Amino acid sequence: MMICATLPYYGLLWALLLVTTGLAVPSPSPEVVELQPRQSCNTAANRQCWTSSFDINTDYETTIPATGVTKSYTLTITEVNNWVGGDGRKKTKAMLVNGQFPGPTISADWGDTISITVVNKLVTNGTSIHCHGIRQLNTNSHDGASGITECPIAPGKSRTHTFRATQYGTAWYHSHFSAQYANGIVGPIVIKGPASANYDIDLGPLMISDWYLGAVNQIMERVNNPNNPYIAGFPGSPPPSDNVLFNGKNINPAGSGGKYAKFTLTSGKKHLLRLINPSVQNSFTLTLVGHAFKIVSIDLVPVEPKTVTTLYIGVGQRYDVIIDADQDVGNYWFNTTFSPGPCGQSNNPFPAAIFSYEGAPSSNPTKKGTVPADSLCEDLRTFKPVVSRSAPVASFDPDAGTTLNTKIQVDSDIARVYWPVNNTPMNVSWSKPTLKYVDDGNTGAMPDAANVISVPTANVWAFWLIQNNSSIPHPVHLHGHDVLVLGASPALANPINPVNTFRPYDPSTDAATLKGSNPTRRDTTMLPAWGWLAVAFRTNNPGAWLFHCHIAWHVSQGLSVQFLEQLGSIPTKVDLSGVAPGCTNWAAYYPANDPFRQDDSGI
Repeated sequence: MMICATLPYYGLLWALLLVTTGLAVPSPSPEVVELQPRQSCNTAANRQCWTSSFDINTDYETTIPATGVTKSYTLTITEVNNWVGGDGRKKTKAMLVNGQFPGPTISADWGDTISITVVNKLVTNGTSIHCHGIRQLNTNSHDGASGITECPIAPGKSRTHTFRATQYGTAWYHSHFSAQYANGIVGPIVIKGPASANYDIDLGPLMISDWYLGAVNQIMERVNNPNNPYIAGFPGSPPPSDNVLFNGKNINPAGSGGKYAKFTLTSGKKHLLRLINPSVQNSFTLTLVGHAFKIVSIDLVPVEPKTVTTLYIGVGQRYDVIIDADQDVGNYWFNTTFSPGPCGQSNNPFPAAIFSYEGAPSSNPTKKGTVPADSLCEDLRTFKPVVSRSAPVASFDPDAGTTLNTKIQVDSDIARVYWPVNNTPMNVSWSKPTLKYVDDGNTGAMPDAANVISVPTANVWAFWLIQNNSSIPHPVHLHGHDVLVLGASPALANPINPVNTFRPYDPSTDAATLKGSNPTRRDTTMLPAWGWLAVAFRTNNPGAWLFHCHIAWHVSQGLSVQFLEQLGSIPTKVDLSGVAPGCTNWAAYYPANDPFRQDDSGI
């Protein structure tokens, strides 16, 4: 375990309190139901229906279609020096998926089997592909998290991930090998199914991502240096992004290249748009001039429709929205704005795309729109999932279970910034991932730096209290599960103000604010600055699952834990046969044939 000097003021206390109620809840494996002959019920007039047997009210954790269809994809990862991106400027080091950024869309129907072969043609780096948001029920070994579920894929080697599309909606994939995905290894996932409101046209995914011209290893050197303050007293220096790209396109801030991304609306029609934030650091507030967003799904969870005019989207989050083309034929700005300071900045202060009605002139919009109120980097937490889940919040007892405290730390000997948990930054072994310990029957030998929490009991509610003693909100993401967002402390208007202090969870006043009856449910949610977040999930998916901040710099610096869920069931329910061969391939490459050594968390 590395020894770090504690930073005296701007720290992070990330306290995760795990409590199991001991109340078993039914959680059978999904019932595979043979799909009836396809009937034309999923139409513009009735998107709630999918087939004669499945609709928006079907519980997708217990009953899924058996389509008998396998959708196969090959993702080839390459690297290009001085690659000219979609804003017309050269990126020092780009890592691309099938030669493009973003990578190609993985598309399937609800119930299909998806097979993704990842081919590593990088020169010196290992890699992996994690399908963010995909439940991976009983397929934990295909989660694609280096050092957790697999050894990295060595250059010249490949790995095939196969899993069922038990959910439907919008997800995305990215490398889970250090902060590598900042170089460009991302792409959308679309799983077609019913929707909670009607629409005519599916516009497909829109990935809104920060973009950095420097290579990620160069940026990490800056971020890890505590002598580069991002805000007063805060160690490390995440730079502003060089641009924000919309499906890989935008003009550059200097106005010397690139072009706006454009989308077409048909007058009088309703359009489904699948919003994804695959950023490294930036989160956004979105507006479309003159139009509203009808939200129908968040992070693969269908919700009762909710109409908003502005929408905050954190790193890793997705929203399926319906846009009604009910305005005059013309061109309209799709704007992104930033919350000042804590949730990222860009050298492009006004990132935008263009939505044009059919028949509109080929010109830029003229109406700028109204700048939305500051989101304060805060989630909407008022959604009502269509398929209900409820947790017994009366059983939530912060005095029970295990508390893990963390503060941001600096190793003064090497001037290095860390975001540890339990005073230890996560540090996994690429050469011996968690599932290799499981396969060897030797999990007791796992090092403390793996930050493992054991969750042995099946089908109970687990409660987590996460507390943040810092001025930076964090998008926290759980693999393998949705979480019920039970409550959180209020967002602060100016979290970087030095007078702000940590306000931990107080059961005497905060317990009454928790919502256990069908609260907002998603896989990525915001942990407020200087405060707390309470979530719950059901222990119904055996495996080794990450729970981490999705700001790439922070997870690289150790802001993560993992838990072993139903350890005794993993060897019987999860196919571990591919773990050892993958590690054999990696051992033949690393470290002897790799000029670089792991110098961060590894994930």
